[in-house]
Amino acid sequence: MTGEVKGKLGFYGCKCFTTNNIFLEEYNLHVRFLTEQQFRQDYRAFYFSVLQILLRLGCDSDQKFKDVLNKISQEVDRRKHLDEASADRAAAIRCTYRPLHPHVYHLEESHLAPQFKKIVEYCGNVEASKEGLLKLLEEEAATRVYRFPVFERDFCRELVEELDHFEQSPAPKGRPNTMNNSGILLDELGFDEAFVTPLREQYLLPLTSLLYPDCGGRCLDSHKAFVVKYDMNEDLELSYHYDNAEVTLNVSIGKDFTEGNLYFGDMRQDPVSETRLTEAEHRITEGLLHRGQHMHGALPISHGQRWNLIIWMRASQERNKLCPMCNSKPSLVEGRGFADGFTKAGEAPANSQFMSQ
Repeated sequence: MTGEVKGKLGFYGCKCFTTNNIFLEEYNLHVRFLTEQQFRQDYRAFYFSVLQILLRLGCDSDQKFKDVLNKISQEVDRRKHLDEASADRAAAIRCTYRPLHPHVYHLEESHLAPQFKKIVEYCGNVEASKEGLLKLLEEEAATRVYRFPVFERDFCRELVEELDHFEQSPAPKGRPNTMNNSGILLDELGFDEAFVTPLREQYLLPLTSLLYPDCGGRCLDSHKAFVVKYDMNEDLELSYHYDNAEVTLNVSIGKDFTEGNLYFGDMRQDPVSETRLTEAEHRITEGLLHRGQHMHGALPISHGQRWNLIIWMRASQERNKLCPMCNSKPSLVEGRGFADGFTKAGEAPANSQFMSQ
């Protein structure tokens, strides 16, 4: 049975998703691709620079360059059919998969760290301020990156056990993006409605409203949530990038690992030549909150296995002005679920009561 592809009420994707920011893992390079002719024309002005980069990274023959073009074409085709494939996987998971820990799919107060609940309670005070909130958070060396406990350790353990159980099952699995080969899309597994959405609306929005009012923190009305896994036999690290989000929460949920710190540069609009990198340690149960356009990556783990829960939180009021992935006015297309978080003028999203006035 084909799954439902229609997005949640009022949310859309941007047409650029199928063509922009295609990651070539072998060469650590993002490109834009419509056709081979367009690809060559677009890069004609600096074509030899692109070739020099590819040559330096090992693309040193006509056949290897043809392989690059073939991989790009396959990725474009995959993206064109992504929503339909995702809906089919979600339908199959609902029919065939039996959870190990059903209670982890529903957010409960007992899942949350006491300090996190204290922080959220403070944010609900009419006299709450950014200055007061910062006294309850740990500020990282990177600008406007904040750390705080999110979950109880027992909950993290059971969540990872559930995710491991799903990974070992025969149920179909979709991966988060082209940069992460190992991970799980949480909406397909059934975490969106009763876990991620209330976490964003009831607990994270009060923090982001005070910390990031200049980049949509007061009106985060959608998200994309997924889990990534780093393992000595799978993905070890993650290349330098920015997120398709206004604000990102990255929570370390397990298991045992060494090294693999996050590293941050500057905002993506800043010159790379002026970038100063700073590291942030992963600590199980704790989350790192940062702006989505803040360039970052993950250093390789040297032992064990690391799982991280990632929530890309999006503000339609911000991204409707300019798509963060193509830097243009978004060209809207229907998508599954929250899609890419865009809305049409005159169409209120389903949870518009959480948007600023």
